[in-house]
Amino acid sequence: MNYSIPLPNGGWLMTQADYLPVAIFALVALIFPFLAFFATRFFRPEKPHALKAQTYECGEVPRGEAHIQFSFQYYIFALIFVVFDSVSIFLLLWALVLPGLDLAAKVSMFLFILVLLAVLAHALKKEEALAI
Repeated sequence: MNYSIPLPNGGWLMTQADYLPVAIFALVALIFPFLAFFATRFFRPEKPHALKAQTYECGEVPRGEAHIQFSFQYYIFALIFVVFDSVSIFLLLWALVLPGLDLAAKVSMFLFILVLLAVLAHALKKEEALAI
């Protein structure tokens, strides 16, 4: 049922009743993963075995400690990836509205891109940070 209110400019004002299906969907989306996770405890077979308690190493017999310390370079690489991945989404959205922007918005965005490229050049120049 539509309870939207017409506005003088021809648009519609959404009421709380219009958001009820969205709220129900969000509630189901938040509850379902927890429900599925805890439901598996009731339906899975419980057959404990000493072999199941061992560390699995792709069919190989594990030797030594399973916990190793990763190089710091992997974390730097992952951090740079996350930053540039999120920036690429931001730039895509910015490119969609580029024709409608004024000069100040375009200049500030190009300055942002220049700073981003300077940071990338600095990160690539430091070979100890990205020598993976």
